[in-house]
Amino acid sequence: MPRAISADRASSDFGSKLREARERRGVSLRDIANATKISIAALDALERNDISKLPGGIFSRAFVRSYAVEVGLDPERTIQDFIDAFPHDSVTVGHPTSDQVEDTDATQSEQRIARTVVRLLTVSLPILALVLYFGTAGRRAAPPRGSPANPAASAPPAPSAAAPAAPAAADPPPSVSDRGAANRADPAPQLKPPAATATASTATDEARSTDAADLLTIGLSVRTPCVVSAIVDGRKAIDQVLRPGDRRTIEVRRDIVLTVGDASAVVMTLNGADARALGNAGDVVTARLTPANFKDFLSQR
Repeated sequence: MPRAISADRASSDFGSKLREARERRGVSLRDIANATKISIAALDALERNDISKLPGGIFSRAFVRSYAVEVGLDPERTIQDFIDAFPHDSVTVGHPTSDQVEDTDATQSEQRIARTVVRLLTVSLPILALVLYFGTAGRRAAPPRGSPANPAASAPPAPSAAAPAAPAAADPPPSVSDRGAANRADPAPQLKPPAATATASTATDEARSTDAADLLTIGLSVRTPCVVSAIVDGRKAIDQVLRPGDRRTIEVRRDIVLTVGDASAVVMTLNGADARALGNAGDVVTARLTPANFKDFLSQR
């Protein structure tokens, strides 16, 4: 019981400690908001120990650090006091857990794999059908053994000039051996199936061009200090405070979950085109972009 009372007292005194330090410094919440780009509502909630208004996790700790710097407190000590006062809520309030993000990414990954398999089957089955069709047609076009391939070759020889011409009805039919000789002398041309290699190569080129079209290139440029988190294709790529002038280039194949501590601090390009602002100054924004929906985030000029 004494420990619980001590924890409650620490959480209730944390915001008061910040407010007293600010008042001793002689600065207002608006002054801190202008310097840190954190909204006044979030700073006021921090002084009132109302952490439900904070984004949670690394973003809440970044707010505490920025506040401490502006009022002359030790940033690391102040962050530790914040974690001691709110050992559980300071990590999870305001954002879903990473397990939920990873579960969503896993489901989307399985769906994309299934679509890729269906696409490959759609390309390969017509090619296989063409190969089988032309191979069967070539075998059907070959004449049966022993049948005359050239009617002119199987015609009876013309009568000589010395012998009298016999009636056409009296001419004997050609023998089987004569027909076989005619077949060997003038065989029927065979139909050759088209080369399937060129078709397969064309399908491969189309698949490569489709993969290139699915790739999304994102450029990030930071104007003021800002906390940035990016989960790219299910893996965490960025989770830190970026400084003015920092630039990042990210290639996305499936999707990116991008979270910024100040929507106006980050300038973004999508495949080389300017993107619109993610929100207003001081807003904490989370956005999910994919190669399919990135055009919704482009600047409308």
